[in-house]
Amino acid sequence: MKQHCIHALASLFAVSLSLSAAHAQAPAPAKAPADAAAPAKGAAMPKLKLQRVSPEVVLRRPIQVVFEPGNDQRMYVVEQPGRVLVLDPAARDSKEAPVFMDIHKQVNSAGNEEGLLSLAFHPDFAKNSTFFVYYTMRDQEGQRHDVLSRWTMDKETRAAKPGSETVLLSIEDPYSNHNGGTILFGPDGMLYLSCGDGGAANDPKFAGQDLGTLLAKVLRIDVDHPEGDRPYGIPKDNPFVGVAGARPEIWAMGLRNVWRMSFDRSTGELYAGDVGQNQYEEVDIITKGGNYGWNPREALHAFPGGQPGKFGSEYIDPIAEYPHSEGVSITGGFVCRGKDAGVLDGVYLYADLVSCHIWGLRAEKGKLVAGPEVLHTTRNHLPTSFGQANDGTVYLVTFEGSQDPRAKGAVWRISAEH
Repeated sequence: MKQHCIHALASLFAVSLSLSAAHAQAPAPAKAPADAAAPAKGAAMPKLKLQRVSPEVVLRRPIQVVFEPGNDQRMYVVEQPGRVLVLDPAARDSKEAPVFMDIHKQVNSAGNEEGLLSLAFHPDFAKNSTFFVYYTMRDQEGQRHDVLSRWTMDKETRAAKPGSETVLLSIEDPYSNHNGGTILFGPDGMLYLSCGDGGAANDPKFAGQDLGTLLAKVLRIDVDHPEGDRPYGIPKDNPFVGVAGARPEIWAMGLRNVWRMSFDRSTGELYAGDVGQNQYEEVDIITKGGNYGWNPREALHAFPGGQPGKFGSEYIDPIAEYPHSEGVSITGGFVCRGKDAGVLDGVYLYADLVSCHIWGLRAEKGKLVAGPEVLHTTRNHLPTSFGQANDGTVYLVTFEGSQDPRAKGAVWRISAEH
């Protein structure tokens, strides 16, 4: 694979050249930090079983699945070119999926990592019909922007209401890659957003350690209480409120390109898969005010040419990392919870787009206690995202790895082998 294809999520969709080499290697476990707690004895994790959802429905470059709060009969599949489709995960014989949203005309999906990247429903969606999307676009001058916007669903059509968009954030992005791409609501009702470092390679803008930019950060905003000229509010307990030169939206910093993050619905911890540069991928637990080291560090290792910022060099270690001999583009997942989780209860699942491995690990209070362990390898299906239903069922999203916008994809229900 050419060097630029190894950089971050750009490898997200241009990786077919690496598949044969990646699959020729025997699956190896991801590496844990040297000071991590030893895996618990007898805590071996089960292998995974995948069952395809609605196999006859054609999906084009799917990169996320989400569910309405309290409704597991409507699975929303986000397609990178700009559509959102609706599936009933229990209806295996479906041949078509209704279109919930189609904004492909305003979305810029020219680059491998650009497009419609994420969808999140307001916690009170059943009452206010409000949802949020994150996508890339270009303005009339050709400047790239990463856009977070609010929309309303038409209660009669059960589809996005045309003309209901309100832009909350529009972040200038200098390059086509490293756009981050997860929006979600936390247990506190605040909206969280992962933003990449702006792209190219090596963080040329040194955004990771710069609190004056929203790039290379996790943000936290209050979408229900706008303030002044902002269409959103700044939570008073955000860590950099009142810090000179810092953007108050920032929750955590020093993150290269978080591709998928999720809250453990039992502990409230925020897990993230941060895509690496040349050598390592990492799993982080994101905490208030945390600095995760990019670009002075790549995972646990000093990064050549990296520059510490003005806000200290106390970096939070990942709970797991793996080298590029085992994969080159991490896909963050979910902690398995719910009444049907069984032996997978408490296991955090994550994957790699190129090696197609799915790992499992257990952590307690931010420290690794078991794993990581390869639980499955999807082979010719590239893992682009995970999803979790209200009942705790975890799903995997894949496609076959092509830059062609017509590339087909699939959604899979995950369970433990018995």
